[in-house]
Amino acid sequence: MFQFIQKHIHSHLAEHRSKRTRLVTKDGHCNIKFGNISYYNHAFLMDFWTTFVEIRWRFVLSYFAIAFIGSWFIFGLLWYSIAKSNGDLLGQSQKDGHIKCIENVHGLTTAFLYSLETQTTIGYGGRALTGHCASTVVLIIIQSLIGAIINCFMCGLILAKISLPKKRAKTVMFSDTAAICLKKGTLCLLIRVANLRKTLLIGTQIYGKLLRTTVTQEGETIILDQVNIDFAVDAGKDNLFFVCPLMLYHIIDKSSPFFEMAADTLLQQDFELVVFLDGTAESTSSTFQVRTSYTPQEIQWGYSFLPVISRTKEGRYHVDFSKFSKTVQVSAPHCAHCFHSDSGHKHSQEIQEKQGIDNPGFEVIDIDDVTAM
Repeated sequence: MFQFIQKHIHSHLAEHRSKRTRLVTKDGHCNIKFGNISYYNHAFLMDFWTTFVEIRWRFVLSYFAIAFIGSWFIFGLLWYSIAKSNGDLLGQSQKDGHIKCIENVHGLTTAFLYSLETQTTIGYGGRALTGHCASTVVLIIIQSLIGAIINCFMCGLILAKISLPKKRAKTVMFSDTAAICLKKGTLCLLIRVANLRKTLLIGTQIYGKLLRTTVTQEGETIILDQVNIDFAVDAGKDNLFFVCPLMLYHIIDKSSPFFEMAADTLLQQDFELVVFLDGTAESTSSTFQVRTSYTPQEIQWGYSFLPVISRTKEGRYHVDFSKFSKTVQVSAPHCAHCFHSDSGHKHSQEIQEKQGIDNPGFEVIDIDDVTAM
């Protein structure tokens, strides 16, 4: 009972630790915060277009309403001041033959309506300029130009947010866990990835980064030391035919950072494997990147993914996504070092058996059996 409770507490602490130290979330967001930057806000203002594109939709819609309603109200005040200075408002004394600057503008409400009708080019015909005041001509030109700028900026902002490549990236899915097993006689780390749309991804590249804390020979501690992790598929490394789920595999050899790990020491490691997928959408020609990460608790040693592709009676290919992240236990070496040592020992034994033990220099020639003459 005590061992069970201790194991449960250890697993809970390991899970809490992985959540606390994760740099990239499963959906690709970076868990990082910048601090003590004096020009941080100034940088956002210098790149204001990117700032507006990346803000949330609720802020975009709020700025949309504020920009239009605010401009209508400000110019309404200007139209109201012109009408008031000319004596066009109700309650003001008007001489015989008085010519108004703006017809049917009698107060603040009608001035606001005239500003709205002018900037939106509605033109009901109830309110119009008389051309008697030069200031009204200048003001209507300024409002028309500013209204056109606001329209272009807001329409471009909404179009840019709708067409963000992040939305296309949400249709690319990685498996929840990774697996380590034998693949074609080699110990590999496996990850499954799928494209949920039927449109292809052009120029797809997949690579990884192993993030961990290391100490250099000089004694310097590097918190986020990045190690390149190469991934490949059976169809090649680049320009993948990404129409069905693919199996990514990383060969664990002597150059791999997983070489010194074992099945019983994997959970004790402190690292984060970040996997990247760069591609171009065929329909929009926009480039995008998909990211996900795996902690040691999300890597299963001695497991392999279940097959998800089958063929129906009608001859069509069927992908079962209910088995996309499911794994099954298979036989696998205890560690990569043991696997390569056993492979090298077996290889040397095969060479000795072929060359001969008493006379290593003896060369064996394979001769096919022939019928005696």
